[in-house]
Amino acid sequence: MKHIILGNGPAGVVAAETLRRAAPNDEILLVGNEAAPPYSRMAIPYLLEGNIDESGTYLRKTAGHFEQLRIRQHVGRVVTVNAEKRTILFADGHFEDYDRLLIATGSHPVRPPIPGVDLPEVQTCWTLEDARAIAQLAKPGSRVLQLGAGFIGCIIMEALVKRGVQLTVVEMGDRMVPRMMTPEAGSMIKRWVEKQGVRVVTKAGVERIEKGADAPLSVILSTGEAVDCDLLIVAAGVAPNVAFLEGTSVHVAKGVLVDDTMQTSVPGIYAAGDVAEAPDLFTGRHLVAAIQPNAADQARVAALNMAGQNARMKGVLAINVLDSMGMISSSFGEWQGVAGGTGVERADEANGRYISLQFDGELLVGATSIGLTEHVGALRGLIQGKIKLGAWKQKLLETPTRFAEAFIACQRPNS
Repeated sequence: MKHIILGNGPAGVVAAETLRRAAPNDEILLVGNEAAPPYSRMAIPYLLEGNIDESGTYLRKTAGHFEQLRIRQHVGRVVTVNAEKRTILFADGHFEDYDRLLIATGSHPVRPPIPGVDLPEVQTCWTLEDARAIAQLAKPGSRVLQLGAGFIGCIIMEALVKRGVQLTVVEMGDRMVPRMMTPEAGSMIKRWVEKQGVRVVTKAGVERIEKGADAPLSVILSTGEAVDCDLLIVAAGVAPNVAFLEGTSVHVAKGVLVDDTMQTSVPGIYAAGDVAEAPDLFTGRHLVAAIQPNAADQARVAALNMAGQNARMKGVLAINVLDSMGMISSSFGEWQGVAGGTGVERADEANGRYISLQFDGELLVGATSIGLTEHVGALRGLIQGKIKLGAWKQKLLETPTRFAEAFIACQRPNS
């Protein structure tokens, strides 16, 4: 049996290793499209801060790790998949056949159609090559404008500030991380970041980017303001890498649609990680949950099924944990609430604390927190375990910070 894994990020690596354990004698080919060894994009901010070198981003540190596991590696760009013949065509013209295929191609940064976005001082922050370019331009005292204050944007902010740049962040939403934080939580993060010396402009976009008279770039905002800068970093979101599937019978919506075994619409083809659109834990609707823990879980399930075992995902849970220059925040599940549900919200901004809990009947279905790092995993446990709260629901409505007590109590019978 020959398995091909397209993508050598966290999902691809976990899948390859799981396959080797489950199918000791099968052939495994792990494909990446960058010359570097498999690495974690989430480590790039630490690279920019100078805390690690490039080897510190590598997912496996032991030399010869994949060779020892008899996992063959190939660097190349996939052009198309022929699902009927079970072959893959690469850009260099060569074909590979397969018996089982895993699509773990991840995602790519979105470059909005803004005039001037292709100027050399405009960068994304997604690959090691991007990081090298940013390191050349983000010198102490450099003026940097960052477009986007979502998850990725907030991750790289601290690294930029530690490099000594003057940072301005522009976000179209009314708050920071609007797609993972409640209005109050996102606004708290904005005020905190501003106290750290970062200028944040919300409810604004970039209209155009021009060569500046007194700076490499002059960035015209939708507010009419012109911002001079030495570097513009586009952190306006990502999109799954699915172009090579055009014309195939693999169903693609936002990402590659999969069932609870991580199999696509085509038998023998699976998907995992940022590229996969899997059923949600509560609603069953498909969503892309582009975080590393989900990627690893999906990869294990996909690999076990590729090896002929029976493994299933219980459903994807939206999880976001973020460190915004020292302010730790998290959101889980249906953090924005559900129709007909109830919720509670408490804020203590003076002490950097916030919590929001969202209920559907006896179940906790969503949560948002800031500054509550101790036992925050209990929130995930209550939600993912679909634990019936009973009398504890009312207690949490009155004092939502007692979620760890609730988690422990509800594990016991007659609690």
